[in-house]
Amino acid sequence: MMVGDELVALAEAVARAGHAGQFRRDGVTPYAVHPEAVARRVGEGPQPDAEAVAVAWLHDVIEDTPVTADELQAKGFPPAVVAAVQTLTKTDGAPYDDYLEAVAASPLARKVKIADMLSNLADGPTDRQIVKYAKGLLRLVG
Repeated sequence: MMVGDELVALAEAVARAGHAGQFRRDGVTPYAVHPEAVARRVGEGPQPDAEAVAVAWLHDVIEDTPVTADELQAKGFPPAVVAAVQTLTKTDGAPYDDYLEAVAASPLARKVKIADMLSNLADGPTDRQIVKYAKGLLRLVG
């Protein structure tokens, strides 16, 4: 079973490969800068949680790349990591409030989503996104 640095390194490699050729909303910044920033936020502190950092790297791969949960499992990611990434994956038509409830129910997904929202707020969001992330943060930290 993978742990620590090996787990984080594999998550980073999968995220960078999956997001290759994708860009942030400015159309210039490589998309991988975002999961890297989220992973850095989650990994702050004296004893970083390797599973949380791995989830941070992977939080958008199922939603935004061809990578599937089955592929993550086949690569050897722990079930808790795969489950958290699946929880963080938005599905078409699902109400945002339902999504937030599912995230709030998973401590691992919750930790990563808070870091994700903070990262998005620091990256030139629109007024609409600011309202959305504020609502989400209030639900997840409250």
